[in-house]
Amino acid sequence: MEIFNISSDIRKAHTLPTQFYTEPLYFEAAKEKIFARSWQWLGDDAAVQLPQHVQPLTLLEGYLNEPLLLASDEQGEIRCLSNVCTHRGKVLVQQPGKCRKIICGYHGRRFALNGKFEHMPEFKDVCDFPSEADNLAQVPLQKWHRFLFAALNPQWDLAPVLAEMDKRIGFLDFERFRYDPLTSRDYLVRAHWALYCENYLEGFHIPFVHPDLNALLDFATYNTEIHGFMNLQVGYASKGSDCFALPQGHPDEGKEIAAYYFWIFPNLMLNFYPWGLSVNVVKPLQLDLCKVSFITYVYDPQRFNRQTAAQTDKVEREDEAVVESVQLGVRSRFYKSGRYSPRYETGVHHFHQLIADSMNTQ
Repeated sequence: MEIFNISSDIRKAHTLPTQFYTEPLYFEAAKEKIFARSWQWLGDDAAVQLPQHVQPLTLLEGYLNEPLLLASDEQGEIRCLSNVCTHRGKVLVQQPGKCRKIICGYHGRRFALNGKFEHMPEFKDVCDFPSEADNLAQVPLQKWHRFLFAALNPQWDLAPVLAEMDKRIGFLDFERFRYDPLTSRDYLVRAHWALYCENYLEGFHIPFVHPDLNALLDFATYNTEIHGFMNLQVGYASKGSDCFALPQGHPDEGKEIAAYYFWIFPNLMLNFYPWGLSVNVVKPLQLDLCKVSFITYVYDPQRFNRQTAAQTDKVEREDEAVVESVQLGVRSRFYKSGRYSPRYETGVHHFHQLIADSMNTQ
């Protein structure tokens, strides 16, 4: 595969070459080089808040397709386990609910809720059994307030990212966030997953693509902060727009902040508004197709209404249209790569550097 080289000097750098978006080889390689090595959003802990409860899930269904299991043991400790039996590979748990033991429905192999092998019928004559390989694999798990993240083979530490986020929005009472299924939905976008992320990572396009959003934000003060495997876009409120009531001593004390847009490499956006949180997870499906899950958590119901949801949907549709147009354009014989705006595209430049570093590793 081609070695990607993104100059650290944004004034001299060129964007990723078009092959990254158009060649199946790179799309497949990104499964292990990018997604299996990064932290992925699992949702909140509602299904496993109580002891002896389990929640099966598939990590990035349609791409990684890894069967996982959130399990809360007798003491209420939550673990993320492989949801595949170590005997013959059957998926173990099909439905969420209360569960004292994990028992395979194929041949009866039994595991404790911490993933340890306990019993297997008709195996008394097997040599060197049981071994560590008979336990369920434990997947690295991070809990941040009510929210859970997992990584199959993490190559970087999530803790500094979460600490940086807490500096800005840690003052919020996370127990007040309530999932809203009525305004949560999936969008199918006919574009490469990275093109969708690039669009998110710059406010440069807002005056041209999002007229209604542009009226709510003070575009002249729009700012991006780079933090390792995360970056933050701070949306300053225009006059009369809703903004956060920041506590004394906050880094942005005295400023009128309409939104904090956090992005965690490679495909997660956490958008905090005075009314709550919109989580966006970009899920690759095909080279030119991704699913974007919008997950809504309401913090202040008095500030949230259906008009807010309609505005979010409108912005998403505008983003879809422009990103799908870019997908058509990057296939052009005349397009190879582009350049960055040093003022407004530092987030895209940062993203491309992280992609290049990941794809260039063995």
